[in-house]
Amino acid sequence: MVAPLTTGTSTGTSTGTSTATSIGTAATPAASSKSQIAGNFSDFLKLLMTQLKNQDPTAPLDTNQFTQQLVQFSGVEQQLNTNTSLTKLIALQEGGQVLQSSALIGKTVQVASDQIGLQGGSGAIQLQMPGGGTADIAVYGPAGAKLRDAQVTAAPGTSGWHWDGRDNNGRVLPDGAYTIAVTSSGAAVPFTVSGTATSMQRGASGLTVQVGGVSVPLTAVQSVM
Repeated sequence: MVAPLTTGTSTGTSTGTSTATSIGTAATPAASSKSQIAGNFSDFLKLLMTQLKNQDPTAPLDTNQFTQQLVQFSGVEQQLNTNTSLTKLIALQEGGQVLQSSALIGKTVQVASDQIGLQGGSGAIQLQMPGGGTADIAVYGPAGAKLRDAQVTAAPGTSGWHWDGRDNNGRVLPDGAYTIAVTSSGAAVPFTVSGTATSMQRGASGLTVQVGGVSVPLTAVQSVM
């Protein structure tokens, strides 16, 4: 008589897990989970069919045990179908978010970012200094070199600073993303970056907004004008 299927199920689970782990390095979490379930489902079915073909006719598998195995088989199938439905639902939801967020394109937005985007030779930030005071602004290039520094006297509350896209030598810099830092008496000053939203993208980490050369998560958008 062939050994009960419950012993073989452990082997099938181990095989399915190993396969899913190797696939998961290149696939999304949803795809990896689906592959793992599908692998276990296939192994389970093969073991069940093999057991039925090779069981001793004079001592067939106990009815209760066979029923339990069929219940396990049905449960795995339902889990696979549920996982597929959830994947489709998530895809539809993300597609709807892209359509809704596309309304931002062409509008001026304020985003939380440590980069300022030059668009048409212009960039701007909004400083948050409840008590007012003097703020030091530094703009750095891609290689980390300081290109522009400025000092502004900020009124209590929110104040703005406009960058004309020039470095300390008066040279016009190309449009793109530049790192910016704002401090007052050596302490960081909170600020937001203003610019025109130019595109929306959906990636593995979610929706992102392109503000000139700066790309930020949709959750970084503070206001729309």
